[in-house]
Amino acid sequence: MQYDLPIFSYVGQEVPNATFSILIPSWNNLDLLKICVASITKNSAENHQIIIHVNQGNDGTLEWVKEQKLAFTHSLENVGVCYAMNAMSKLATTDYILYMNDDMYACPNWDKYLIEAIKNHRDNFFYFSATMIEPTDTKNKCALAPHNFGLTANTFEEDKLLSFTKTAKKDDWLGASWPPSVVHKKLWDKVGGYSVEYSPGFGSDPDFSMKLWQAGVRNFKGIGSSMVYHFQSKSTERVIRNNGRLTFASKWGVPSSYFYKNVLRLGETFQNDSLVFSKNVSYRFAQLRALWIKFKK
Repeated sequence: MQYDLPIFSYVGQEVPNATFSILIPSWNNLDLLKICVASITKNSAENHQIIIHVNQGNDGTLEWVKEQKLAFTHSLENVGVCYAMNAMSKLATTDYILYMNDDMYACPNWDKYLIEAIKNHRDNFFYFSATMIEPTDTKNKCALAPHNFGLTANTFEEDKLLSFTKTAKKDDWLGASWPPSVVHKKLWDKVGGYSVEYSPGFGSDPDFSMKLWQAGVRNFKGIGSSMVYHFQSKSTERVIRNNGRLTFASKWGVPSSYFYKNVLRLGETFQNDSLVFSKNVSYRFAQLRALWIKFKK
């Protein structure tokens, strides 16, 4: 899906000594966006540049973002995640691009543990994710669930969440591939950001991880101590879905599910052994499945 609409930008107020440039695409979700931004401001160990992409913004989002003097980009219609991320990245002033959804609450010191992981890594070839706390169990091995602290801004139980995070435990896990996720800006630029052929965005996360893999990244780690609460907002139900499964299979020759399970080993407890993309029997069957997905359309 291609968009010919212009995307406007505003650099916002300078943030001294910022560590991350936090990119947050938002589509008429002001109540949760306010909670997200407030949590970053309140619960971060370091200063960060916050950049919002305002899709439409006719719920008051555009006016609010301007009032906060945040950096932002703006499109008159919803252009989806890929165009939004690429537009916001052009305003980034730090060495690290961090993608966060507007329906997330950053828990205390969420950034501290990501920064520690970055400092402990020997180079810039990494992709790290924070760990989501979710109200419902979707069988996602990377998340802490079910732990329901509210599904909306009005029902959010912040105090109970903060009490929970004081004792919550999660091991580091393999397969970092979705927000909140952080990558060095040089790598972001090298792989060209998010691929707009996935617009409005379904399938763009595994594609970005595959592009990082092709660029030489082998450390895809979820940081267990870095936590965010995910409201599991239903914004995706408002968009016309692209067939990301088909696009990925056609582009890379294997299904995204194979890449997640067999290569990134998504959700497994983190080990120091290297991830590998073996050209074994399973890989050959995955190639056949990709062909089946392609011609099934």
